Amino acid sequence: MNLRDLKYIIAVAETHHFGRAAERCFVSQPTLSGQIKKLEDELGVTIFERTNRSVEVTPIGEGILAHARLLLEQAEAIERTARAHQDPLAGPLRIGAIPTLSPYLMPLILRPLRQRYPQLQLVLFEEITDTLLQRLRQHDLDAALLATPADDAELTGQPIYDEPFWLAHPRGHPLADKAEITQDDLEAVELLLLADGHCLTHQVMEVCRLAERPRTGETADLRAASLETLLQLVSADFGCTLVPALAAGSGWAHDGNIALRRLDLPDAYRRISLVARRSFPRRPALTALAELIVAHLPETVRPCAAA
Repeated sequence: MNLRDLKYIIAVAETHHFGRAAERCFVSQPTLSGQIKKLEDELGVTIFERTNRSVEVTPIGEGILAHARLLLEQAEAIERTARAHQDPLAGPLRIGAIPTLSPYLMPLILRPLRQRYPQLQLVLFEEITDTLLQRLRQHDLDAALLATPADDAELTGQPIYDEPFWLAHPRGHPLADKAEITQDDLEAVELLLLADGHCLTHQVMEVCRLAERPRTGETADLRAASLETLLQLVSADFGCTLVPALAAGSGWAHDGNIALRRLDLPDAYRRISLVARRSFPRRPALTALAELIVAHLPETVRPCAAA
């Protein structure tokens, strides 16, 4: 058994195809297949169930793959530790971020990050929360910027900042004449929400203490896949929505038909944390990233004391 064989089985598990796995590993398919068969014979177990139509991981194979991913990460950590003697913040750092955060936070930090840590190579992935958590557990990511707690003993989260929600409504909306937006106001309007799968929808309902309401009327079938689309619906007079504070400072905020209002609700915010595996060895890199984020936040958000 060697690290090369572990890379082979991980590639097959992720592609479910020996040919594509061989291409990823830059070897011929017979070479890859032969090495995996040799490994299975050595271990005395079947890692992959092969048919003419598919390649699936066996139950024992799932356990072996979990250890293989951990071993490869530790092998990479050995290489990084050796390089860290020259620069502790050198090399790639794979960071995930949710879609309602990444487009608004990254423009604030990418240039400062390159200037301060020129040897750090930030690799970004934008996915919904469930996908990012899965990729963290599979060691495909080093850390992820999330707005929900990581309910997993293998993961740990570092709170970075609290981001208030703002109300976005058309300028001709009845709420335009109100000096302050209250809980009663939110309960009286039908809020436009993102499609299922986005944690922002649940957060909006929870932090604003809004009970799940039946979807009726002309907005019943309006669920956007992105925050930008949601705000286009607001601009077109389809209704109101709640947006995170960083998004409130983006380009669409200058749309002439969208009014942005602070909420008179002290608990109406989401907490952004940097989540990583407890076993991840490059803690200084994550600490540096968190500190840089805090240093470049606008006044509309509140840094956490722990950051």
